Amino acid sequence: MSEHTWPSEWLRGVLDVCVLRILADGPTYGYAIAARLADAGLGTIKGGTLYPLLGRLETGGLVTVEWRAGDGGPGRKYYDLTPEGSAELAQRAALWDAFTRTTRDLVGGVHAGVPDDAQTDGPARRSTETEETR
Repeated sequence: MSEHTWPSEWLRGVLDVCVLRILADGPTYGYAIAARLADAGLGTIKGGTLYPLLGRLETGGLVTVEWRAGDGGPGRKYYDLTPEGSAELAQRAALWDAFTRTTRDLVGGVHAGVPDDAQTDGPARRSTETEETR
């Protein structure tokens, strides 16, 4: 589990594709989805965030819902990916890959005119070179 507390706006931007990815492994219920998200390092996702998202995915035709009897307890609502959900996951995963590559390059200085050797060697390398040239 991650020690990070991610900014909430980052989680809002990626949570739906992460939930779709979890559901690609097969039908599961909300608590198990939250546990997988936490185990993956996204932190604790509250029910007030997760269940409305699952409802939107259902309304959008990306998941189906089925009530199943519980083992000695109350029943559970299981969520399963639809074919449309699988297609949406593939599309969003490809877009997310391109987006993260773009932002990583930008944040890393690729588009800021930073020389290639400075990008790979990092600030510690540059300061050492400066000290050596004195």
